[in-house]
Amino acid sequence: MLYWLGLILKNHIFLFNVLRYITFRALMAVILSFLITLMLSPIFMRKVTALNRLYGGYVREDTPEAHSKKKFVPSMGGLIIILSLEIASILLMRLDIVQTWIMAFTVFGFATVGFIDDFVKLKNKKGISAKAKMFGQIVVSLISALLLYFVMHIDTHIYFPFFKSLKLDLGYFYIVFIMLVLIATSNAVNLTDGLDGLAIVPAMTTAFALGIISYVAGNSILAKYLEIHYVENAGELTIFGMAVVGSGLGFLWFNSFPAQMFMGDVGSLGLGAALGMLAIMSKQELSLVIAGGVFVVEALSVIIQVSVFKITKGKRVFKMAPIHHHFELNGTPEPKIVVRIWIISILLAIFTIATLKLR
Repeated sequence: MLYWLGLILKNHIFLFNVLRYITFRALMAVILSFLITLMLSPIFMRKVTALNRLYGGYVREDTPEAHSKKKFVPSMGGLIIILSLEIASILLMRLDIVQTWIMAFTVFGFATVGFIDDFVKLKNKKGISAKAKMFGQIVVSLISALLLYFVMHIDTHIYFPFFKSLKLDLGYFYIVFIMLVLIATSNAVNLTDGLDGLAIVPAMTTAFALGIISYVAGNSILAKYLEIHYVENAGELTIFGMAVVGSGLGFLWFNSFPAQMFMGDVGSLGLGAALGMLAIMSKQELSLVIAGGVFVVEALSVIIQVSVFKITKGKRVFKMAPIHHHFELNGTPEPKIVVRIWIISILLAIFTIATLKLR
């Protein structure tokens, strides 16, 4: 929206000329989404805390006993994250390209599934059924995949990091691949969201790395120089990635230890979908595995735990899964676990950006 305002007013007011530049709008996205989150969060926390106390509070069943003290900490804080990044991105991204609208729809759709689950949990602590939750994700991801394939005409090749020309064409199967990426990423973020501030920083670092790569992929000169696949208009995705960073910073203000609010499923599913779409639209699906390595490990720890438990009929690899609870039960303080994982996520983001030259 502001992009077009800049085009209209640039000849009359020189300062509006900067709105043409992706880098400036990306910076504005960080600031705007941060301020929106910072201003709305206190109001939101008061309202949801009152609801929590009315219905007896909520804490996940699959967590250590020490988490019971977080019973009345308001959840659904992810609603503010999603709202702020959607507002910032629609204001600052170009509205004449399909990427903007497909991204907005996908994030909104996954966040809606999460919100319904969070809202039901206020009265029924189990929330909606796992089947209903998965059905919602399948429907949203299928619509998004069809839009990407038939409307955006997305390239169906998967490009491999570290290799200049290695690629794999999935054809129609790319639709299924998109669905798998979106569902896997959103649920991986959801599994990671178990400690104060744990999930939001890896989400920010992953979004930052993918945002930088999107800028390169959308610039024909840089893409050619670094020998990565050029994607028309991918640079606009940088603005969305930076909006995730800004809203994440605003949320972390209240979510850092000891947390004053949690993101809930509305935040984790919405953010996971955002990261998945950033990777898919910029044709950096495998870079997501590197940048989002924290989410990969958290999800794998659950898969390993459940698989071994079923195969051995009762044995466990970890004291509790996801793996951050294993560290917690081993006696490592919660803030130390979280900060160490933050450090890992920052290093993974740096390495992901560095892969642009490692070809």
